[in-house]
Amino acid sequence: MGMLKFEVPNSLPIEEAKKRVEALLGYWNRKYGVSSEWAAMGATMKGKAMGVSIDGNLKVEAAKIAGEASDPGMLLRGQAQKYLTRKFAEYLDPKKTLEQILKGED
Repeated sequence: MGMLKFEVPNSLPIEEAKKRVEALLGYWNRKYGVSSEWAAMGATMKGKAMGVSIDGNLKVEAAKIAGEASDPGMLLRGQAQKYLTRKFAEYLDPKKTLEQILKGED
């Protein structure tokens, strides 16, 4: 199966962006059991969410978060792309503090 590529713009300082992406991966771990492992400014992810296997990687860069994950197939591809874009945009929103974002996840 192919890979689903994603790229989300980021206007936060790179260290703040990494902290927020770490928080998002922590949320996915708590909610779906998706594990992640960091190396410098990149992370790998593995697990299963809603019956779909997830195997991917991402990199925090100065102006974007870019990565790829296992393609869930034609029927779920659009939904997966929208979900990833929405969650990254939510966590990288410069108008909100990380504390506000985490409080909204409860």
